[in-house]
Amino acid sequence: FPEIYFTSDCRPIEHYELEYQKTNCHTLLRAAGGECWEKICDITETQVTISGLKFDSRFVVVRVRAKNKMAAGEFSEPVALETRAYNFGFDASTAHTELKVQGDMVIWEPQGAKSHDPRIRGKEGKSRSATPSPSKRAGSRGGRDRFAGESYTVLGMTMIGGCHYWELRPMADWKSFSVGVAYRASLGRFDQLGKSAGSWCLHASQWLQSSLAIKHNNRAKPLDWLLPQRIGIYCDYDNGDLLFFDVDRLHLLHSFKTKFSQPLLPAFTVWCGGISITTGLQVPSFVGNFLSTNRSLCNLLQ
Repeated sequence: FPEIYFTSDCRPIEHYELEYQKTNCHTLLRAAGGECWEKICDITETQVTISGLKFDSRFVVVRVRAKNKMAAGEFSEPVALETRAYNFGFDASTAHTELKVQGDMVIWEPQGAKSHDPRIRGKEGKSRSATPSPSKRAGSRGGRDRFAGESYTVLGMTMIGGCHYWELRPMADWKSFSVGVAYRASLGRFDQLGKSAGSWCLHASQWLQSSLAIKHNNRAKPLDWLLPQRIGIYCDYDNGDLLFFDVDRLHLLHSFKTKFSQPLLPAFTVWCGGISITTGLQVPSFVGNFLSTNRSLCNLLQ
């Protein structure tokens, strides 16, 4: 990446010549200064792919000119292309009052309790259960944008556009979590992920028994797979692809094919324990392999 497209007038153009620089400069004038340009010559098509670029670099500056046997044209004005990664954090203003956001982590902290560690509670002489039922409602409603009730949810801060990939890891002592995407406008304060037409999620639980399921539009589909220790999420907003992976076992857990029509955000639910996320990741090569396989199967079924 990226792919560059050319246009031409009616003159007999035989090929194009492209030059580019990799730079972290903030201004195009500095970037297009006296540094050496790398060249791609004898381009006969109206598009070309620049390979070997560093992921998440600030700018790639590109210029192009047309050539034939007689002469070469003037170079176009330099154009700066960004190759930034998709980095996002948790939007603490949306977090349920029993969720604590700490950098790239979300930790479940029930109100009115110093700890849900059964060993500590035992020392305090408390006989009640160390882990409250997930149906227990929060005592405080918080702000109007904050999730409440049984929706132990927090959203990401950055809208999804284009193709992006991020990962989630459950922390120690977790009991239940969900990860997915949601339309912010259609997700009410008390709505749980996967129970509306505007949210899609993978739900994992080891409360009472281990289970893994996909949820969307108030429908759940159980998955016959071990609970993953690292989950990869790939979302292509324009093509309507949402994929969940067990990264350690390189297994596709589930794929959604839909048509996203509203602003979309990463979404998470945590009950007991916590989760951590890793963002700013390049889309792994295995994602493309799974996409190609899925598309081939779809074509065979048509």
